[in-house]
Amino acid sequence: MLLCHSVWPDSSGLTFAPFSTETLHVASAALTTMLVAAFALGPRAALAAPIDGASLGIAWALPFAGILLSIALGPLGFKHVWEHHYGKISAIWALAAVIPLILAFGITAAVPAVLHVLLHEYLPFILMLLALFTAAGGILVTGNLHGSPLTNTALLAIGTALASVIGTTGASMVMIRPVIRANDNRQRNVHVVVFFIFLVSNIGGSLTPLGDPPLFLGFLRGIDFFWTTTHLLQESLFLTGVLLAVFFGLDSWLYRREPLEPGRDPTPDDPRVRVSGWSNVGLIAVTVAAIVTSGAWRPGIAFNVLGVEIALQNLVRDATMIVVVLASLALTPREHRAENGFSWEPIKEVAKLFAGIFVCIIPVLAMLEAGGTGVFASVVALVSNPDGSPDDVAYFWLTGLLSSVLDNAPTYLVFFEMTGGDPGKLMGPLASTLAAISMGAVFMGANTYIGNAPNFMVYAIARDMNVKMPTFFGYMAWSAAILGPSFILLTLIFIR
Repeated sequence: MLLCHSVWPDSSGLTFAPFSTETLHVASAALTTMLVAAFALGPRAALAAPIDGASLGIAWALPFAGILLSIALGPLGFKHVWEHHYGKISAIWALAAVIPLILAFGITAAVPAVLHVLLHEYLPFILMLLALFTAAGGILVTGNLHGSPLTNTALLAIGTALASVIGTTGASMVMIRPVIRANDNRQRNVHVVVFFIFLVSNIGGSLTPLGDPPLFLGFLRGIDFFWTTTHLLQESLFLTGVLLAVFFGLDSWLYRREPLEPGRDPTPDDPRVRVSGWSNVGLIAVTVAAIVTSGAWRPGIAFNVLGVEIALQNLVRDATMIVVVLASLALTPREHRAENGFSWEPIKEVAKLFAGIFVCIIPVLAMLEAGGTGVFASVVALVSNPDGSPDDVAYFWLTGLLSSVLDNAPTYLVFFEMTGGDPGKLMGPLASTLAAISMGAVFMGANTYIGNAPNFMVYAIARDMNVKMPTFFGYMAWSAAILGPSFILLTLIFIR
């Protein structure tokens, strides 16, 4: 997931204003129209036949492909236009998906499909990200350790562990500045940030749905909260151990090559590391508890919202996310967020782009549900063995390679549905396939700057702090040389 405005404070300061007036007006008008239509249709909309994916041709996937390619190429090919108009671009692609659905299947089928996706998947997804983003942005780490190989390795290990608790975005934002400050007197420090992206911004988020957006989408689809903790622990520890060992060796070698007379240290060492904003740590714990509870507590009470059934436990979870955001804003001193370089721009971009992604993916998921009778039959065959069983190696590498250049969250959903999308089967007889998809989406998001949201955020912060970061393709050379062999080794040992 790519965010290109990640580190620049917005002109409104720290006031909670993540959406412009223009965007709110457009969004409100579109949503109001949809809701009025759904209300007018009433029960008829709720009872409308689902969209038949087997009848859809490949052209129905063009809006989804278009929005993903826009996200991947926009910040690189037409950066200025993208920075100012990415919300409009997302809305255009969403309309390109919704209008044909209405024309082909009628409003009684299209509106409930859109509302179901927005209320069941988009809303909880964005509220969870908003809660973690806001709370993590209020945690301030001060002090300045000396960036020795042992200290750097320890910092990377801590950040990696944090990523599954406060998310890869949260861990990256909390840890990146202390890590850069610890190494800002070294001539060779680029590798520290590169490995930081590998571990903290990606691989560390593999053990809970809080860690990385693809896993939270799996949780919303019915995967147990602790499923990834138990099923990806070995692989995650193995890959983390390999990368930390490689980093320690490389950092030790480069550390010995540093000049005997070091230059001026922009931020002199101060071993008195302090953490402020502990109330936000408690709020993150509340967020975790709310998400875990929503998966375990099932009172059997639901509400019909314009033909879409919303379970009580999900309403409580989403309301808790809003309370966490408001509490964090009230309890965190403004200077903490200012020192963290906190900005609402990242969550604005996520909200706008993912609204479009979730709408554009509707016909694609319908086609995937059609399986061998749909237009994606050849892709299904590509990830299947001759006997029809899933090929876990193919799932791992295809999910991973697409996650490297597109967005790993919708890529995960595509392959999730390609397996049939039944959470019971995916946690049971197809557990190894779900593990392969999950690892591909989370691990290989590290392959490029655009594979996962924090990658570009860390890149931008590092450049702002005078780290001479590699170019887009220069970074890919690092990932190919280090991550490529690591993933091959992972495949040979763990994936059958």
